[in-house]
Amino acid sequence: MWLYEEMARWWHLFSPPSHYVEEAQDLLPELLAAPDSPPHTLLELGAGAGSLAFHLKGRLALTLTDRSASMLGISSSVNPECVHILGDMRTLNLGTTFDLVLVHDAIMYATEPGALKAVLATAYRHLRPGGGAVFVPDFVKETFEPATKTGGEDGPDGTALRYLQWTLDPDQDDCVYEVHWTFLFRESDGSMQLRADRHQFGLFPRADWLAFLHDAGFDARSRLDPWGRDVFVGRKPGSV
Repeated sequence: MWLYEEMARWWHLFSPPSHYVEEAQDLLPELLAAPDSPPHTLLELGAGAGSLAFHLKGRLALTLTDRSASMLGISSSVNPECVHILGDMRTLNLGTTFDLVLVHDAIMYATEPGALKAVLATAYRHLRPGGGAVFVPDFVKETFEPATKTGGEDGPDGTALRYLQWTLDPDQDDCVYEVHWTFLFRESDGSMQLRADRHQFGLFPRADWLAFLHDAGFDARSRLDPWGRDVFVGRKPGSV
């Protein structure tokens, strides 16, 4: 995808680690409590540029995976202490297990039930018995709200980025919604470029999420975070 390939070099002006301080503070206690004993290792599926991982690596040994080599390159530059592995969260099989598995907003790219179930299965097979998994979709069906957002940053080298983000659900009877972006990029020499992009994301009812987690083998629950998002927590039965 263009957003995660050609645009990767602009990520520090679009969604840098500084944007994730409060979210990491809210999420870390949930992660630490998810398994049956204090965790030491975490696998993140769809880690992207590692902006959230930046705030977790001080407490956990992180293995970060993504299907975009460009995004992993950005993450490696800000998280050199972490292991980075190229792989698809629907099919990844590292042959090892972790105390924790985290899937943040990358889970939204599961746009049909089979894809979501595949990601849950990946998380389950990478957990030790008693391990915990945390999934943070942007929305479930019950919490979706259309919105318009703007943002962007200026770089120290004269580069800059601004964006308009439009979130909408054109067909409320299906299980996807859309996000449209318009980006304006300024290079350090002052030249400008305009680019539009459109993505579809999965939108499933809360009850379906919990049912899919149960079917995957998890003991599961959910809570709403301070931003109104469902945080789904699953534990793999058994113990170390």
